[in-house]
Amino acid sequence: MDFSLDETQSDLRKLAREILAAETDAWPALREAGLTEICAPEPAGSGLGAVELAVVLREVGARAAPLPMLPHLAGTLALAGYGRTVDGLVTVATRGTDGRASSVPYAAQADHLVVATGQEVLLVGEWTSVPEFTSTGEPAATVAYASGERLGDDAERVRDLVLVAAAAQASGVLAGALELTTEHIRTRRQFGRALAEFQAVTMQIADVYVASRALDVALWAAAWGGDPRDAALAAFHVSEAFRALYTCQHLHGGLGLDVTYPLHRYFAQAKQLTHLTGGADAQLDRMGALT
Repeated sequence: MDFSLDETQSDLRKLAREILAAETDAWPALREAGLTEICAPEPAGSGLGAVELAVVLREVGARAAPLPMLPHLAGTLALAGYGRTVDGLVTVATRGTDGRASSVPYAAQADHLVVATGQEVLLVGEWTSVPEFTSTGEPAATVAYASGERLGDDAERVRDLVLVAAAAQASGVLAGALELTTEHIRTRRQFGRALAEFQAVTMQIADVYVASRALDVALWAAAWGGDPRDAALAAFHVSEAFRALYTCQHLHGGLGLDVTYPLHRYFAQAKQLTHLTGGADAQLDRMGALT
């Protein structure tokens, strides 16, 4: 399969990259540029799909930007599957049952909640939330809701959208961490030599590169194809990306533990995305069940 981006997708990537590079608080600029509504149906949005979602979220990850783009784009794309569009910030709940859901990103800030637990998909307008701790410091919560509008019984489709979104952002996170680490070992000297000249270091950074490429291939296969097995595989590689972040941290030495150094943001976001996907074992179990 050819995963090359077309002109529209390439333009989206360029625009997202420019905004994220220029803005400290990028959400208003992304919204003004229309990037927050690329998955909403026309005329409210651009009516684009999972590939375009992945293109934008990969750029968010590459900057390790703390933004609600992942739940919002996944939520609006889920709603688009039912021909629905809403105003305001959307978030998604994929874990829970009987009127409760946990680990809901930006729950207290959102205007609409898409719930995909069990088999049903609900659009919820009112809920209460109890804050949760996240590794990135971004807001999340356990929510409780009394009722919601039933949209369908294809909750697995919505959960797969969230997995693809998480894999896309993780792909960018690992790419950003790899670039940062590559530059560090190129310029950092030890015993009169650059770290990159040591064979053990080159082998370790090569492992990070392999993990990055494996995640990329799994991500684009899932985004283009829409197969639940591909979504599970992409989510599995999110956990592998988190393991690769440990290698990046190790190659930075003590600097890698400094919470003010940029690598910490990548590490924290990779950890949070791994939590969002449920971890490697959960995806291996799902792949087995789908085979």
